[in-house]
Amino acid sequence: MNKDSTKIATFALQYYINSFMPTKTLLKDRLEFITVAAQLTLFLEKATEEENRQFAPQLSKLLATLYLKTSLLSFSGDEWEEDPERVVSEIDYERIRAAVADRLGEYDDYLTVFHPEMQYSDTPIAVTISEDIADIYQELKDFLYNCSLGDEEVMHNALLFCLSAFRSHWGRKLLNALSALHSVIYN
Repeated sequence: MNKDSTKIATFALQYYINSFMPTKTLLKDRLEFITVAAQLTLFLEKATEEENRQFAPQLSKLLATLYLKTSLLSFSGDEWEEDPERVVSEIDYERIRAAVADRLGEYDDYLTVFHPEMQYSDTPIAVTISEDIADIYQELKDFLYNCSLGDEEVMHNALLFCLSAFRSHWGRKLLNALSALHSVIYN
């Protein structure tokens, strides 16, 4: 775990111990979610350093782990008091999208029937793994930034917001990208 991941995990641990005194399992699940979110964002930020042939397998492992760790978190449906701060700029988003697209090359595009616009189409819709991954990155990076502030209320709101976004859109994008990556890796 790098220095930033350790800092975020420490803040999160302190927050949950002080605020909720959760069960050991709940605490462990939340810390593991934060840890894998930090690992994925760091991996994507360093995507240009990865060898092309190692990129897709490593990304698929991180995505699978992230989905598991996110799905283990309890979500009561509580509303957050205010939206967390959004820090990922369009430039940051595009840098991640372009790095992933560059690593995947011709395998970036895939067809999906699990898209909100599918109800208006008789044929699958073409999308890109890189855009799905950039969307996930944006949600996680914003969440991690809010965790790094160390403010208990901000962290709680950020977690609720991130879990709500997982249910509404980035969880589906993660599964779609993971399915497409499976084809890239094994076909």
